[in-house]
Amino acid sequence: MSEKSNANYRMIETWTLPSAATLGSSVRAKGILLELRARLPLVSRKSLDVECKTLVLAMPEGSENEFKSAATLITRSLETIENLLVIPREIEDILTISTSERRRWLEDGRLPSAGTRTVKLRGRARQITFHVFDPRVVEELLDRGTVDEWREEDASSKLENRRRAAHKAKLTRSLKKDAKRKSKSKVEPEDASSRLAGWQEFGKDGLLR
Repeated sequence: MSEKSNANYRMIETWTLPSAATLGSSVRAKGILLELRARLPLVSRKSLDVECKTLVLAMPEGSENEFKSAATLITRSLETIENLLVIPREIEDILTISTSERRRWLEDGRLPSAGTRTVKLRGRARQITFHVFDPRVVEELLDRGTVDEWREEDASSKLENRRRAAHKAKLTRSLKKDAKRKSKSKVEPEDASSRLAGWQEFGKDGLLR
């Protein structure tokens, strides 16, 4: 909602979102906006917007009751908004991580889940379930720079896995060569006499008796 559009409204109230709630993320601020809109009556939802991490409620003159009700609900909701669970796209923006990193660290237990949430996609019958995260845990990870440590661990692990794979491949080739060499050694050498022309006939004549 721009200042130009606000000029058409007579009743306006603003709330600055605390940094402990947004965790420095505009994506998180947008998520908070959507959460608060969902708590408002349907007719009031589009009256609430966010500008530079500041919530703006604006309604035209004649909507005094709706405005007062919405403002009260928003004020009360903001008292506990810092505890609002963090969803995947928000944690990726807060920690500046990729989707693959989030999934990998979630699967190996480094990134603790605070549970799951199931939502229905707008305009679709299909539902999706995803993990959510404790905002205080996310804040701690951000402050401690834990993501950098995890990336270093992953890089070292990847290098070690490559080294082991190369060693295993070398060992496999060596074993195959040994097996082939042993197989050849088990084959008895051909009798040299069988290669001499006329040797069998020579033996038939009894000259070897």
